[in-house]
Amino acid sequence: MTRSGPCSHGPCRVRSQALPELDLERDDGERVVRVADPAALVTDTHPLLFHAAGGGRLGRRGAAHFAACERREALTYVPAAVVWEVSFLTRVGKVRLGRPVRDFFTDLFSNPAYQPVDLTPEQVYLADEARPNEDPFDALVLAAARTLGLPLLTRDTDLQACDLARTVW
Repeated sequence: MTRSGPCSHGPCRVRSQALPELDLERDDGERVVRVADPAALVTDTHPLLFHAAGGGRLGRRGAAHFAACERREALTYVPAAVVWEVSFLTRVGKVRLGRPVRDFFTDLFSNPAYQPVDLTPEQVYLADEARPNEDPFDALVLAAARTLGLPLLTRDTDLQACDLARTVW
């Protein structure tokens, strides 16, 4: 399939999202504003697996985000497509969790900082309309981030190039 622009169905545009700001005061009283790292993200499959394996392969911001989740100071939303992809990767032997997929996610979701995101028809429609590549899991994870209006934690260059959602790594 030929892609036009960063997504298969034409140019992609991201809706403007309001992100939390930190107000800082300089000594001279002038207000300085900078955008803070978001306290809530949607995770792609690989960052979650990297975190579960000890976090050594995570980017600096991703590692800091997961550390904040472990302290219950941030939220990570886990799309159903991520659960499904982990199940698939486990079944074909590319990932070894050391326990059943159900047990892995039951343990993960016992921490309220990790919240499952159900697959909805709207996510399927969005995934069909804007595919960043040929991977259906990527399209569904991107759609989950879009429906939640949150940044996506990923190092996937196709998802980073398709500017439908802000990405963090």
